[in-house]
Amino acid sequence: MLLHESAIKQVTGEAVFVNDMDISSEMLTGHVVYSKYAHAKILGYDLKQAKALSGVYAVLSYKDIPGENQVGPVAKDELCLAEDVVTNIGQAIILIAAKDKNTALEAEKLIDIKYEVLEPILEIEKAIEKNTLIAPVRKIERGNVEKELNKSKHKISGVLETGAQEHWYLETQSCLCIPGEDRNIKAYSSTQHPSETQAIIAEVLGIKSNEVEVEVRRLGGAFGGKETQANHIAAWSALLCNATGKPVKIHLFRDDDQIITGKRHRFLSKYEAGFDDEGKIISYSVELNADAGSATDLSMAILERAMLHADNAYYIPNMKVIGKAYRTNLPSNTAFRGFGGPQGIAVIETVIDKIARYLGKDSVEIREKNFYKKENDNITHYGEKVENNRLQVIYEKILKSSEYRKRRLEINQFNSENEFEKRGIALTPVKFGISFTTAFLNQAGALVNIYKDGSVLVNHGGTEMGQGLYTKILRIASLELGVSEEKIIVNATNTSKIPNTSATAASSGSDINGMAVKNAIDILKDRLASVALELLGSKSQKENIIFENDFVFDKNKPGKKILFKELIPAAYLKQVSLSSTGFYKTPDIWFDREKGVGNPFHYFAFGMAVTEVLVDTLTGYHKILRTDILHDTGDSINDEIDIGQVVGGFVQGVGWCTTEEIKWDAKGNLLTHSPDTYKIPTIQDIPADFRVELLKGYPNPNTIRNSKAVGEPPFMLAFSVWLAIKDAISVVGNHKSEPEFSLPATNEVIVLAVEKIR
Repeated sequence: MLLHESAIKQVTGEAVFVNDMDISSEMLTGHVVYSKYAHAKILGYDLKQAKALSGVYAVLSYKDIPGENQVGPVAKDELCLAEDVVTNIGQAIILIAAKDKNTALEAEKLIDIKYEVLEPILEIEKAIEKNTLIAPVRKIERGNVEKELNKSKHKISGVLETGAQEHWYLETQSCLCIPGEDRNIKAYSSTQHPSETQAIIAEVLGIKSNEVEVEVRRLGGAFGGKETQANHIAAWSALLCNATGKPVKIHLFRDDDQIITGKRHRFLSKYEAGFDDEGKIISYSVELNADAGSATDLSMAILERAMLHADNAYYIPNMKVIGKAYRTNLPSNTAFRGFGGPQGIAVIETVIDKIARYLGKDSVEIREKNFYKKENDNITHYGEKVENNRLQVIYEKILKSSEYRKRRLEINQFNSENEFEKRGIALTPVKFGISFTTAFLNQAGALVNIYKDGSVLVNHGGTEMGQGLYTKILRIASLELGVSEEKIIVNATNTSKIPNTSATAASSGSDINGMAVKNAIDILKDRLASVALELLGSKSQKENIIFENDFVFDKNKPGKKILFKELIPAAYLKQVSLSSTGFYKTPDIWFDREKGVGNPFHYFAFGMAVTEVLVDTLTGYHKILRTDILHDTGDSINDEIDIGQVVGGFVQGVGWCTTEEIKWDAKGNLLTHSPDTYKIPTIQDIPADFRVELLKGYPNPNTIRNSKAVGEPPFMLAFSVWLAIKDAISVVGNHKSEPEFSLPATNEVIVLAVEKIR
């Protein structure tokens, strides 16, 4: 199995990230002066003293922006630098370029910004009260929800709060800009979306996109936090580079990074469900209220995905989803692994869990009762057919492999014998749609060059952020071209080679870029096949030429072969082009937002997890005793990388569900802005017994080598931890009382839930 292509370099420290680049002695340090108030008028400031400080090369305000003062990726409602009003703590006001960081900090002290403080909106409840909607209300509905709710024999309702989450990528936001001839500029950016970063830089500088080159070799993690918000740092670096005529690098200090950047969207969700004696949901109504922060960013696309995943793995004949996103005076919230899916799924999983407790049944029975079925009941609330449904097979396999039934009895016995320590167990599924829900983003480009010595250089539009995309692309190129992996290099992502790329997001990096690379290679193989036929002396058709194991041969005469490295110089001498672009667009993707119907996903990924926890009901401490995961990746391109993504996604989900609590004070100051105040999962939070398997024998049709995306879907499997904790709390009341529960389930939440039941 091919190792991650950068694994050794990253372990030894040889891998180069943006902050490792030391271009020249003339390189300057960029620094951002940001608002200390959540909402205020800017009355004025004087930059003369800061500009006069020795070692300072530029001090810029919005008045110094030569182009457009905007970094909003969709809606133009996010200023690059504040003008008259600040709308969140962390909003950039002034930029400084200096010889080093200390000089920049000294310059900041010489800038006295006068404010008139205004009242901020910091909570969703207040935003709802003030009706600060950032866009019209969205709705998806089928059936007659109100009528069927009224007819239902049983009904439940409630409110669920799901919290924010910090991306906590290891590499903070970074960009290095280098001036070229005329107004040309090159940016080495830690971005998931090089083409958008290119466009934003061009806009703020008032130049054309062909004058901006963005290159990305690797990112030290991103998780969605560098899909749009890396653009800010790139724009600031570019402005300083343009003003000074020197290379400028901005690399945010961890605390500043957390204060400046947006988070996963907080949601306040209201729900009502009607069901029968068996627990089959007849009607479901849910209102999803999202905290967008101070600007639109990707909030509406995120809200849409939450709405599209409000069903998770369950067929509900009558269903209504209302989506609302509100403006608050916090940094603009943004993309995060799952992209709204976790917030929508959390609500329906809560509903399933409550129905089970209401009926006195095991929640696995209620889940299985409501699953999308292979034979019928397989149309989502927005009208897409759930094809190649793996839910039932995964359910049956994991129920057996995890010994769920047996362990449930053992847990019941343990709980009857222990007063203060309780165990809980839960099984949760995920059905996750793969594709950008904005249809035109489902496209990718590639460039494949073959050199005269038979070596191959592959360029594509995806970015490598640790997820193993480059390794998968290398494997795909090797298999498609039939040459060994050591003959191929996957080059840095660069906008001058692959234009107009989509973000590496929506779990689609391998899907679309892999197909684009295949397209380029298919074109090259078609050209080379004509030369191969001549060299082989074959009268066969081009489609009969096989490229395999560094050889080329006619499948009808496999005994006669020529080496790939001999074919290439022969093709060159015959003036055959050894370079080709490739392109791919995902087929049959569409969605009518007005009607709330369509086919927004190319396919669905499935998975399930069973988790057992131990909870100390006196302190709220919990320990994950065991987790079993069975996840569907189709025919995996690289098992080890896919398992790594399943493990990583699950553990990051555990953090959101349990320990990662973000708090602001009454003025909008982020209180959890550093490693000592914000608790991401550690080795102690990983299941003591962790069993992860990929579903085998279920290829995924019409995708690159029958594989499936794996980046985001496993995140939602962490709900098994969250609901196992709730199951343990419920034991205190003999499963007769519904615990008051929110997300994350911190020690405090656990203790308060236990006390209310007692």
